Amino acid sequence: MNKFETLPKKQLPNKAERHKLFGSVEPGPKTKPVEKSKMADLQNTKKDFLFDLDEVGITNVKHPIVITSNLHPETQTSIGTFQFTSAIEKTSKGTNMSRFTEQLNLYHEAGFSADIATLKRFTKDLAERLKQRDAEITVTFPWFYERRGPQSDLSGMNHADCGITVAYDQKKGFNVSTSLSVPVTTLCPCSKEISEYSAHNQRGYVTMEINLDDNVDETKLDWKEQLLNAAESNASSRLHPVLKRPDEKMVTEAAYENPRFVEDMVRLVAADLYEMPFVKKFKVVCRNEESIHMHDAIASVTYDKKHAETSI
Repeated sequence: MNKFETLPKKQLPNKAERHKLFGSVEPGPKTKPVEKSKMADLQNTKKDFLFDLDEVGITNVKHPIVITSNLHPETQTSIGTFQFTSAIEKTSKGTNMSRFTEQLNLYHEAGFSADIATLKRFTKDLAERLKQRDAEITVTFPWFYERRGPQSDLSGMNHADCGITVAYDQKKGFNVSTSLSVPVTTLCPCSKEISEYSAHNQRGYVTMEINLDDNVDETKLDWKEQLLNAAESNASSRLHPVLKRPDEKMVTEAAYENPRFVEDMVRLVAADLYEMPFVKKFKVVCRNEESIHMHDAIASVTYDKKHAETSI
C-alpha cells in the first residue's frame, strides 16, 4: 500500500451508543420540585449560625470593561478581574451568589466603565440587591498608554497594573482606594560611586496604594496619570517600547545621571504623593530585580496625612 491509498472507513456506533459505552446512563426518576417557588432555599435559612462573616462573595471573575484616561488612547477596552463581597450576620446562613453576576451583567449591558463614579453606583446597588447594609468591589486590570521615544518620537504601548476598591456602608458611606504598579529603570548609586566606569542597573517596580479624597472627580483628574508620573519622574529612567539608537543613548545617560536606591525611590515618590491634595493616605513599595544578585531589593513607606503630620 502506498501513502496515497486509504484504509477502509471505520464503522462507529452512533453518538448515543458511544455515550453509553463510556458510562452514560438513562435519567432516573425525578421527585424534587422544578418550580423555583417550591425549591428549598438553604442560603436564606434563618438560625443562629454562631458568627458574623466579614466577607462573603465571589472572586477571580474576569469580565470586559472600558477604561478612560487623559493619556492616549483616551478610551480602551480591557479585561477586569473582579471580587464582589458583602458582610452577613450570624442569623443568615449565606448569600445569594447569582445576584453578584446578575448585577455585573446588568452594568455590562449599559457599557461597564471602570471609573470610580460607576463603581460607587455599582457597589451601592449591589448592597441593595443583596439586601445587605454593605458591599465591596475590587477590580484589577492592565492599563495601556502610549509612550514615545525621547529622540525619535516613535511610539509604542506600555502598560501598568491598576486596581480600584470601593467599599460601601449604609452608615459610613464610601471608602475608595486605588493602586498602580509601574515598571521603571533604576541605576545603583553605590555601583556608580565605586566603579571606574559604568554602573549596574535593573528593572524596578513601583507600587502605589492610595486612599482617595471623597470628592475626586475623574472627569477633571486622572489619578492613573498622576501616579504614573510620580513613579516614572523619580526613577533613573522611564521604560520605552520603541528605542532607536539616539533614544537609547538618551535613556542610558539619563539613568547614569539619576542613580536611585530602592530607599531613594520610595521616599521621592512619597514626597510627590504627599503633595497631591486628592491623596489622603498612601503606601509606596519599590522592588528591584537586582542584576548582579540572585535576590531582589525592596523598600516601602506608609503615610497617613491625617494622623502623621508630625513625622515630616
